[in-house]
Amino acid sequence: MPLGMSELTDPRRYLHVPRNFSDDDAEIRIDVPTHMRFNEDLVADLITKKLALENVSFTWRRAGQDTHVIVKKRKAPPKMLRLREPGVREILAKMPESAPLIGLGAGKKKVSVDLDADSPHVLISAGTGGGKSTILRTICCQFIHNGAKAFVLDFKRISHTWARGVPGVTYCRDIGEIHDALIGLAQEGRRRLVLAEQLDDDVLEREPWRVGPRLVILLEEVNATMAQLKRYWARIRESGEPKTSPAVDELAEILFMGRQVRLHVLLVAQSATARAIGGPEMRENFSTRILVRYTLNAWRMLVPEVSPIPMPTEHPGRVQVVTRGRAQETQVLNLSNAEAREWAMSGAHTKEATGLPLQKTPDPAADVLTDAWSPSTQPLPPAPAPAVDPGGSPADTTVTPPADPAPEAPAIDPDDAVVGLRKAQQDHLSDLTLAALRWARANDPDFPDFADKRGAEYLYRVGDLKKWARNRPRGSTGASGPA
Repeated sequence: MPLGMSELTDPRRYLHVPRNFSDDDAEIRIDVPTHMRFNEDLVADLITKKLALENVSFTWRRAGQDTHVIVKKRKAPPKMLRLREPGVREILAKMPESAPLIGLGAGKKKVSVDLDADSPHVLISAGTGGGKSTILRTICCQFIHNGAKAFVLDFKRISHTWARGVPGVTYCRDIGEIHDALIGLAQEGRRRLVLAEQLDDDVLEREPWRVGPRLVILLEEVNATMAQLKRYWARIRESGEPKTSPAVDELAEILFMGRQVRLHVLLVAQSATARAIGGPEMRENFSTRILVRYTLNAWRMLVPEVSPIPMPTEHPGRVQVVTRGRAQETQVLNLSNAEAREWAMSGAHTKEATGLPLQKTPDPAADVLTDAWSPSTQPLPPAPAPAVDPGGSPADTTVTPPADPAPEAPAIDPDDAVVGLRKAQQDHLSDLTLAALRWARANDPDFPDFADKRGAEYLYRVGDLKKWARNRPRGSTGASGPA
């Protein structure tokens, strides 16, 4: 070895690493022989690689019997990063629309992830209390500030209270709502793929908003949510429908869609195993990964390409952001709920950000994307010119009185109409999801009996469904049964 010691020497005789080794002000001491000549640069490089150090300084003491070298961090990230600190608000305001700030690294270097260039999706892996919700809050409110729409799929119901009521945010707290949201988002992604194929590559590169606004999907606690989605589908599926949860399949499809469709998943997992996420192929779609208070096994599983493994730290808000095979120690920007909400609502609204008209989506299958973007590119037809007779004068515009109208049929009470569940949800029960109606039909003893059948479809009287909806036990909007 460069120090001239035998490889059989116990490292504890010359290497002194404190328990707080990962802290910013920790010192590592390495004793060196007084009688040996060695290349200091070679030894420093070896220490850096073996101990996974970055931005460290070396102080050599070669006089006397106590010859040693002290290793310390040269430029550590800031110990705390908040919006009220000088210059932080200005940094946020200058960040590109596609690259939100995550935090600051060594030497106060800005650390961000560009979802248009680096990675369309982000994986956050951390145990309880690791600050996962803080990271999501910081990233998501910046996207909303710049005009994106956000879908918060929060099975825990309380992780992102800052986002409730913010324009452009759809908050799904119920497993039925999460199920419907994933299916609707995948449908929107397929629509965008077709539109992207019709656009010239140069136009798509120059004007990416033509496919629609950026859609950011926050998927909290994927380990529990995926299991709940599977159980939910097993409970509501009907004969002939696939056994695999369509919501899980649609999430996989969203992850495999290219960045051109502008759908981005920010996924949180306590244990991001391939099984929990849906398979190793799905996990590979997250080329940006943020690890907090990780174990050595978690690091080897998620970022095996980065070696040696940096020691984890208990420092609040300190994470490792891994992009393009490189890990950056980062102090995450800690926005409070009030600050995140204020930042989200202080930016450009979606319509102002792109200049496109906002229209209601007529497609019933896109219920989850109400107020979706539908660029109107067709001009209004010109008003018809008055007819002209061959002599050059306006044609006779005398109006012939209409014949006596036929006698009107007796009016039919709309509540007596007999419809299927999908039609009833679209036209009469819009505050409930189709999945919620299906669950109630199978589990609620007070759900009305069907009035007729059309093939294999059961038909119900509208008035009966309305009465049931008025008197059902109240829960969250679109509730579909116990969680």
